[in-house]
Amino acid sequence: MPIIPRLTEKLQRHPKRIVFPEGHDPRILQAARQWVTRRMGVPLLLGDRATIKTTASRLDLNLQGMRIIDPAHSEDFDPLARRLAELRREKGMTPEHARETLKDPGCYGAMMLATGQADGLVGGATRAAPSALRPLLQIIPKHEHAQTIASLTIIDFDEPRIGAADSLFFADCGVNPEPTSRQLADIALATAGIARHLTNEKPRVAMLSWATKSDSTHPTLIKMRAATELARAKARAARLDLEIDGELQADAALDPLAARTKKLTGPVAGHANVLIFPDLASGNIAFKLVNLLARSNAFGQILTGLSLPAAEISRGSSAHDIFGAAAIVGCQAINRELLYGG
Repeated sequence: MPIIPRLTEKLQRHPKRIVFPEGHDPRILQAARQWVTRRMGVPLLLGDRATIKTTASRLDLNLQGMRIIDPAHSEDFDPLARRLAELRREKGMTPEHARETLKDPGCYGAMMLATGQADGLVGGATRAAPSALRPLLQIIPKHEHAQTIASLTIIDFDEPRIGAADSLFFADCGVNPEPTSRQLADIALATAGIARHLTNEKPRVAMLSWATKSDSTHPTLIKMRAATELARAKARAARLDLEIDGELQADAALDPLAARTKKLTGPVAGHANVLIFPDLASGNIAFKLVNLLARSNAFGQILTGLSLPAAEISRGSSAHDIFGAAAIVGCQAINRELLYGG
């Protein structure tokens, strides 16, 4: 069963508030309407109230069940501005600068998330990635066990096509151009943690490269081998229930026959559900190719390493993509014991 219907059911039992900084965008409004219709919580739409209402009217879309907030005219503007100035004081932010900065919906949304007024954030529909990411990186602290901020994309198939997985978790596809072995180890564990939270399945993490268990001393291969060992050591120290193997080619990670042909054994070979790429270029290219050629669903970028759930979506996202990213972020905000009753 695809992942989004499963997450939808969980959110219907545990509704969440998702803030959308680009509340005027038609795709955001369509995704928010789905959120309300399916009783998954409350969409918080940021932007000019008249513009949002005009767009909704043009789409013949009912805004009932949604909350519209114009940041500059909100009753929470002054307290949030004071809080922002406190958070950024060491960076030289003055109260005046904080007030001006908070007028930006991306910043206002991040402050709503930071202060508990929202459970998750989905932004980036109309902004380049650096602009959408900046407020989150400046305002939301890292997770207590994280050293690296990264992102993941979930590739979801309507029917299982590859190995044993309905869904594949690709990382990092949006933040770190040239991650070090230590950063890759952090990315692997953070991605595996989210995969486990969303699916309740043991993560099988493949550290990918262009060779499988090679004796080559090429720097890229050395990096992935080191990342594999670091990730294993960190997983053992934290007593995490997951499997990690590398360096592996994509076919050895996903195709049981290819894994057997290459004389690989173990629970990851041929059955990986978490794929960690050596750099941003390979990860981004891979997920877009799979998405287009396999006509799969792609949901992301879901940010990892932050202490609160957020997604930085592509400007090319559809309403369906945005709804899926919101469902993922929303379920991240649900306590694991509530999700699975254990």
